[in-house]
Amino acid sequence: MAGELSFEKPLLELNRKIEELRRFTEEKDIDFTDEIVKLEARAKALAQEIYGNLTPWQRVQLARHPERPTTLDFINALFTDFIELHGDRLYGDDAAIVAGIAKFNEQPVTVIGHQKGKDTKENIARNFGMPHPEGYRKALRLMQQADKFNRPIICFINTPGAYPGKAAEERGQSEAIARNLREMASFGVPIICIVTGEGGSGGALALGIGNRLLMLENAFYSVISPEGAAALLWKDASQAQRAAESLKITAQDLFELGVVDEIVPEPIGGAHRNFAETVTGLRSVLLKHLDALKTMSREELVVDRYHKYKAIGRYAAFTESV
Repeated sequence: MAGELSFEKPLLELNRKIEELRRFTEEKDIDFTDEIVKLEARAKALAQEIYGNLTPWQRVQLARHPERPTTLDFINALFTDFIELHGDRLYGDDAAIVAGIAKFNEQPVTVIGHQKGKDTKENIARNFGMPHPEGYRKALRLMQQADKFNRPIICFINTPGAYPGKAAEERGQSEAIARNLREMASFGVPIICIVTGEGGSGGALALGIGNRLLMLENAFYSVISPEGAAALLWKDASQAQRAAESLKITAQDLFELGVVDEIVPEPIGGAHRNFAETVTGLRSVLLKHLDALKTMSREELVVDRYHKYKAIGRYAAFTESV
């Protein structure tokens, strides 16, 4: 079955057996109720065992699941009156970034996010969620507009990284990312960033400078993909699982390190298993943080953002001995 992950197969096979027994009960008029109850209990215990002890690599696999909710899924579920805006006013439009204005709990906001496709055709059209520089410049144009009209900015992050192709580099990929980092640090409106799936390197960070950084439970945020790190460290991309464990890229690791402000719980099996439950949890967390940030002045928001990033990591002053 498309989207089946290897570590989930025992549970999925058990669920298929349960469905077969239910179908026999309906079609053949044979009562398998007792067997179904026993299998459901086994399935529940197995699900708790599998998803309660996920490794970093298994979380990476869930974050990349082809059925994982996209930015447009979250926009349609969380916001009303969404109007998508296009183009960077310099080169063109980039379908790997969706952006526009909407209402969240009746408040006008600007919403921006990476957009992957639902199938191969759409993934090709959206470049698998890997933006070109015009995508980041479109995002910046809308953020500048939000700052001008005092609208909070909400960013959804889900990308393997910025597109590394020749054309993207010729059009200033690194400059576009760097400009976003600088400008996002200076805006006087609340900025909330949510990693919903993959948070890949600078391509993710270009939408990630905010007052609050949230992560879905099975998302990951990394300076390099596990495969890329494995290729660099051990000259073997097949060591990706080992790299994932070493990089400390899961929401749980990053929360402990102080990079992430809050982890948004997912249903058992991942966000794609029960999207409505995921949205309910995310809505509550967004409301809480947005209400807190709305009490700050423009100057306080900038200072808050500065201190958030200054507090990440450890450093010591270096004094050269005479």
